[in-house]
Amino acid sequence: MQHPSIVGAFIGVLAVSLTGCGDRAKIPPQADYGPEPTLVAPKQALIPTVKIAPAKGWPIDGEPIAAEGLQVNRFAMDLDHPRWLYVLPNGDVLVAESNAPESEKPNAGIKDWIKGLVMKRAGAAVPSADRITLLRDEDGDGVAETRHVFLEDLHSPFGMALIGNDFYVANADAIVSFPYEEGQTQITAEPQHIADLPGGPINHHWTKNIIANDEGTLLYATVGSNSNIGENGMENEENRAAILEVNPDTGEKRLFASGLRNPNGLAWQPQSGELWTTVNERDEIGSDLVPDYMTSVQDGGFYGWPYSYYGQTVDTRVEPPRPDLVEKAIKPDYALGAHTASLGLAFYKADLLGAQYQNGAFVGQHGSWNRKPLSGYKVIFVPFKEGEPDGMPQDILTGFVDGNGDAMGRPVGVVVDKQGGILVADDVGNIVWRVSPKAD
Repeated sequence: MQHPSIVGAFIGVLAVSLTGCGDRAKIPPQADYGPEPTLVAPKQALIPTVKIAPAKGWPIDGEPIAAEGLQVNRFAMDLDHPRWLYVLPNGDVLVAESNAPESEKPNAGIKDWIKGLVMKRAGAAVPSADRITLLRDEDGDGVAETRHVFLEDLHSPFGMALIGNDFYVANADAIVSFPYEEGQTQITAEPQHIADLPGGPINHHWTKNIIANDEGTLLYATVGSNSNIGENGMENEENRAAILEVNPDTGEKRLFASGLRNPNGLAWQPQSGELWTTVNERDEIGSDLVPDYMTSVQDGGFYGWPYSYYGQTVDTRVEPPRPDLVEKAIKPDYALGAHTASLGLAFYKADLLGAQYQNGAFVGQHGSWNRKPLSGYKVIFVPFKEGEPDGMPQDILTGFVDGNGDAMGRPVGVVVDKQGGILVADDVGNIVWRVSPKAD
């Protein structure tokens, strides 16, 4: 039996060496953003491109760099892998402290082993706290003075939604609900099962987000694919790579939209009233492919995965091909850069930050592992006009990666707080950041 320290040393050397593998991006910066991204020829290799920013965490006085005219402060710190955020009507902020459930998937070979190693170095392999924490800024100074364990003993919670006095949580495999009263700081009631969501044993993309319609009669739930491009069998992709529509009263669900490889953020565009989502696209065909994106979501729409991307661009790796589905694939509205892992999505309807941000979208980009050089690791803003994207993205928070290439933080969920500030969950820094106008 090999000594653990020898095995660990070998793994460390392999991880470092893998960062030297693969191609480099060739297209100019921001060419893979916007309504018409550059799509180059795919590049395949036995070992995929691997380049990560190892998780380091922030120094005690460290913080991201805010855009001109803005400032950033620590709203809350010392959290346990904060992934997603939700703001209650009274201004309380809920944080899903969560990570992937313990995998029941057997070792599928060297590629999965390498990916697991990469995720560990990126800070994505810590145990799940399975908890939602409530943060309260009692004096309105942009810092949470108190915190409470709002819910615990969940199962890799992610999305949250309040309808009336019913609080809904999207676990990794189901939507559950709890009774809620305004101002309540802890829920001890047993969960009520609402609807199953696709879960294990593989559960390749485990995060499940939810959002309610304005009437509170329906929930929409994101479910990521069970693979990169269907390699685990399309029989394991039922109701996956999709957004499901769920009746919270009956638990009845239907397929709302499909072909969305890994949708995460969900938000209603304030001008058009349309549902928008952020989607992580496929890996392993080069540093310049495929751009992640945000898009409006059509009822019954099919967006290509796994057979094509950006409309009718066929992915020749997928067998058997489905030209009938490729033909009807909808082209996404707006590219967000290759491998940026764009997750958080929030449209801005408040006044605090100024008119230039009205109706636009803030996007949390968790950061790449399958691209050279690194991409993402920042929060961006996409301006909108008359319900449609209008121009190139603007950097809002940067500086999450230091000069040595280490990740001090990685942004995930993004929300607008009751005062109009932007809150950002940082699951490597274990911090919730708050962006506000720069003080005079």
